[in-house]
Amino acid sequence: MGYPNIDFIYLNEEDMIKAGVTDMAGCVEAMEEMFKLLKIGDYRMGGANANSHGVMMTFPESSPFPNMPTDGPDRRFMAMPAYLGGKFDMAGMKWYGSNTENRGKGLPRSILMLTLNDKDTGAPLAYMSANILSAFRTGAVPGVGIKYFAKEDSKVVGIIGPGVMSKTAFDAAMAVRHSIETVQIKGRSKKSVDSFINYVKEKYPQITDFRVVETEEEAVKDADIVSLATSSPTGDPNLYPYINEAWIKPGAVLCCPASARFDDDFLLNRARNVADNIQLYEAWEEEMDFPAYNSIPIPAVHCMDLIEEGKMKKEQVDDLGDVIMGKVPVHRKENEIVIYSVGGMPIEDVAWGTIVYRNAIEKGIGTKLNLWKEPYLA
Repeated sequence: MGYPNIDFIYLNEEDMIKAGVTDMAGCVEAMEEMFKLLKIGDYRMGGANANSHGVMMTFPESSPFPNMPTDGPDRRFMAMPAYLGGKFDMAGMKWYGSNTENRGKGLPRSILMLTLNDKDTGAPLAYMSANILSAFRTGAVPGVGIKYFAKEDSKVVGIIGPGVMSKTAFDAAMAVRHSIETVQIKGRSKKSVDSFINYVKEKYPQITDFRVVETEEEAVKDADIVSLATSSPTGDPNLYPYINEAWIKPGAVLCCPASARFDDDFLLNRARNVADNIQLYEAWEEEMDFPAYNSIPIPAVHCMDLIEEGKMKKEQVDDLGDVIMGKVPVHRKENEIVIYSVGGMPIEDVAWGTIVYRNAIEKGIGTKLNLWKEPYLA
């Protein structure tokens, strides 16, 4: 880049697909490398603790200003900045607005964009459509957990909440466990279930055993891998999807990127609790009113509450990075049940976004834009 002139590229969704954003095997590999950098500390995120999920702006329940939006389901804006070192060596920020009412307009609930920036000058390098990118990195993070914890001959996947998160989590499961044969699906509507089945049939014609079930118990029973990815109102944990220990197959991995509830006795005494980044959950514990689980419905957040109450020891929650780096054994005991919490971090978006951006540059994909030839007020 010949300063002071600044050019950058814009990548729309079609460009992102051409540049390889849907390469799940590559995304799982990128997330595994990201976890290694996270563990050695070669990263930064927002907040004083450098581990914040991001900065969220919400709206009031009522407002005297007629143009100001008011609160509603999933109605928010969020900025998620990060720097990731290693082979990525990139700064960036995911920005999105979210509103459940978007679906009535034929739009996704959240509309996301990612900016990548030069780490020294802050100059933009790329501005890219990020819905698919975010969806695939969200699925790839469970994929890393499945790679390490799921049995090599895993055959049955349970799906609770057959939306986008479970679709890409299933992509990741297929990328790391080729023995999968059966899918058990619990959804809220025939439309969402049919959409999931059609997605899987189109991408994985070898999967022919689809079992549509009516209860969480039926989805979990006999499953080697479970994806719990339903949206539910926060505030009252009794409304979160509940999974009874008796339903779970010994040795199963339960991936929890959204709301999920387990009995405290199970979490405290028999479950293997694993977090994608324990510092993220500690940051949430600092940032949210206690109990944080009322606001962030992911199981590891509840573990942080139990630690705060003195009921659980910090050592009872393992960090995935410690497993990857060999500091903690992959399995602490035979046939343990792994509750794997996935919180989502902007370093994941920067990691996968950087690889897709570099692919686009190499292949000449995207639209070149100019910020300025010379800055007017330098």
